[in-house]
Amino acid sequence: MEKKLQAIISEVQKAVIGKQTVIEKVLMALLADGHILLDDIPGVGKTTLALALSRALGLQYNRIQFTPDVLPSDIVGFSVYNKETGGFEYKSGVVTNTNLLLGDEINRTSSKTQSALLEAMEERQVTVDGRTYPLQTPFTVIATQNNVGTAGTQTLPYAQMDRFLVRLSIGYPDYEAHSDDPA
Repeated sequence: MEKKLQAIISEVQKAVIGKQTVIEKVLMALLADGHILLDDIPGVGKTTLALALSRALGLQYNRIQFTPDVLPSDIVGFSVYNKETGGFEYKSGVVTNTNLLLGDEINRTSSKTQSALLEAMEERQVTVDGRTYPLQTPFTVIATQNNVGTAGTQTLPYAQMDRFLVRLSIGYPDYEAHSDDPA
């Protein structure tokens, strides 16, 4: 098991240089079936980390960029009337058929949309028009959050923060991580 975990860490480190401790903590949270909140400034590799992890673990990956106009139905799906069958058909949202979802900049969207994602995280299912649809197993969310004060951001309430097993910061790589000089 330890060799497999080290192989996964080594594979992710090809994309995210100099952040072994962060990679190990994210992997621990994934193994514990928890969700991760990456709280950091733009441009430090949050999206790259999520994508590299999904590839290294062979997980179905999806990403949603949270903006003020994202709706709860974008997350959970919706029902649409089919004139030919005379009934409603479920059209899946971004959480359906996903093992690892990157919710990018979660604190830039409305509270209703955040709640739709957080419900899926907690219950590992979505309910649309009275019908329940289970999510894939495993289902993990890596959400990113920009610093409050950045344009269009808001603070996540503690009740929403509670859905995340860990809250991490990647930070800038240190000089040694990028140095080609062996000295």
